[in-house]
Amino acid sequence: MREGGCACGAVRYRLKREPMFVHCCHCTCCQTETGSAFIINALIESDQVETLAGAPEPVMTPSESGRGQQVWRCPDCRVALWSNYGGASDVLRFVRVGALDEPGEVTPDIHIYTRSKLPWVQLPDGALAVEAYYDSSELWPAASLERRKALFG
Repeated sequence: MREGGCACGAVRYRLKREPMFVHCCHCTCCQTETGSAFIINALIESDQVETLAGAPEPVMTPSESGRGQQVWRCPDCRVALWSNYGGASDVLRFVRVGALDEPGEVTPDIHIYTRSKLPWVQLPDGALAVEAYYDSSELWPAASLERRKALFG
């Protein structure tokens, strides 16, 4: 199990299982939201994220898809902990890997929206990368696809 939390420690959480898939997103919305070159999100079922302390608050923000994302933030320090994309239903969470206690232990499975990747960012040799988004049925492991099917039918 992995644990994480915000900068001030008011919100703590635990992932009760490994993520289904991990994205490193280079879209301009993620760049703007984070003030950085990209964001790394671990996709996991919402019921597999246990809140240990505090109560994150949702903030609706724009997304590349145009449908918006709900970003869950610490009410005190305002650090982003996870998002819900595609209309903001809290079924699948995109957990911010940088907010985990050991972020270096979680590596991206894919780099997405590389069409807007900053020119000085070098992807690792052999990294899976796409210009925009992708079809999960073609790239996700079978076990992760089963978990996704259980969520969305």
